[in-house]
Amino acid sequence: MVMEMKNSMAITSFSFFFFFFFLALLFLHGIVPVSSSSPLTSRNQVYEESPGSRTLKQDEEHVPEVHCSRERSRAAWKIVEEFLMPFVEQERYQISTKCRLHPDNDIFRYQEQHKVHVDMNEWQCGYCKKSFRAEKFLDQHFDNRHYNLLNVNGSRCIADLCGALHCDHVMNTKLPKTKCNPAAVARNRHLCESLADSCFPVQQGPSASRLHELFLHQFCDALTCSGKQKPFSRGGKCTVSSMQKQTSILYLASSILTLMLLPIFYVIVFLHQREMKMRSQELRRIPRAGRKIKPS
Repeated sequence: MVMEMKNSMAITSFSFFFFFFFLALLFLHGIVPVSSSSPLTSRNQVYEESPGSRTLKQDEEHVPEVHCSRERSRAAWKIVEEFLMPFVEQERYQISTKCRLHPDNDIFRYQEQHKVHVDMNEWQCGYCKKSFRAEKFLDQHFDNRHYNLLNVNGSRCIADLCGALHCDHVMNTKLPKTKCNPAAVARNRHLCESLADSCFPVQQGPSASRLHELFLHQFCDALTCSGKQKPFSRGGKCTVSSMQKQTSILYLASSILTLMLLPIFYVIVFLHQREMKMRSQELRRIPRAGRKIKPS
């Protein structure tokens, strides 16, 4: 009896051992092909990924922290391009890269150059061709998707120069009326004069000297608490474009007025000619009616 119980226990143990061994074989049979093919699969995935996506994934782990206002940087460049560059081009002067107003010294310059303004309510990314309803959404797209293309190598934030370039004067934000701070104005004037000295050194020749004086007159002289002199007194592209707009509006108004008066003129001429013709016919009828009949 004892032997039979031992034999049954041995058979049961062997059965459980065989069952677990069989499950282990099935499990290993299912795992080994996956594990053996996984290196190949990972290699294929790495191979199929584009270099841009790999760079983007790497940069996601090391996102550069940028403390610079894109909106104010854009306003600063708008001022430079409209109220300074026309005179620089006129003098055929090459701004040095040491000057903070050089295009290479803007952290957002590369991204701003890849903005496509398709229509009034459509902006397009020059990198991936995605479209957006407003420029602010495109800016968010650049911050989220193309931050690896920021010009961070040795660049400075041109928004830091807004105090010298009068950014608030051209931005559409209404600032609360506050008293003029002489200390802040003195700092901005010192910054403005240092820009004039570094970008247009007077010892480099007549062109640099003229641009130096123009920069002081265009930007620095208005940095006072008196408020007598306004910035951008020499004008620029903005003045030219406004004159062109005024000329085009005047031309359009004169064209519309001409088109309105021309039919009236032709109607008046037509009525005048018709009246003259009727008078001539009446004058012809009067002598015929007044003739005497000869007696037969």
